[in-house]
Order: sequence, then structure tokens, then C-alpha cells
Amino acid sequence: MKGWVAGLAMVLTVGAAHAATVEERYASSCTFCHSNGAAGAPKSHDEAAWKPRLEKGMDTMVKHAREGFNAMPPKGMCNDCSDEEYRALIEYMSKAK
Repeated sequence: MKGWVAGLAMVLTVGAAHAATVEERYASSCTFCHSNGAAGAPKSHDEAAWKPRLEKGMDTMVKHAREGFNAMPPKGMCNDCSDEEYRALIEYMSKAK
């Protein structure tokens, strides 16, 4: 019985500790608008579209993601993203594939 309980606890811990990759976060949150440029969103992996935005600085970009900007609602579609995750998503989307 102890072994079963320990095994279950390990499975639950590993499952809870799984952090979404940037690709998983992108697929569940950002792709809806950034894959097709909806409402003027810069398309993912289009460096030219991202360049003028990135020139404002990463802190400004994260602030816009968190608070909303133009047609982008606050937090986009990622209500539980941290500032570090927003940075990673912005870096991911702004680089050519």
C-alpha cells in the first residue's frame, strides 16, 4: 500500500510540475490572432512586422501584453502567464522560423 501511495504522489507531483513550453503556450493562447494577423496583430515569425514594436523595448511589450494594447485584450488569451512567459512568447513570435 505504501508503494502505491508513493507512486501516486510522484505522478501527481510530476503532473503538477509540468510547465508549458513556449510552443504550447503559443498554441493555446497567441496563435488565434498572431498566426493570421487578426485585428492588426503582428504575424508570428514575421521579423519585419515585429521590428517597430520591439524597438519600444521588451518592458513595453510585456506591459502591452499584460494590460492590453489597441485590439489586444489584457493578458491576450493567456490569463495565467507570468511576465517571463510573456517575454518568451514575444521572443518566440518575433523571430523567423
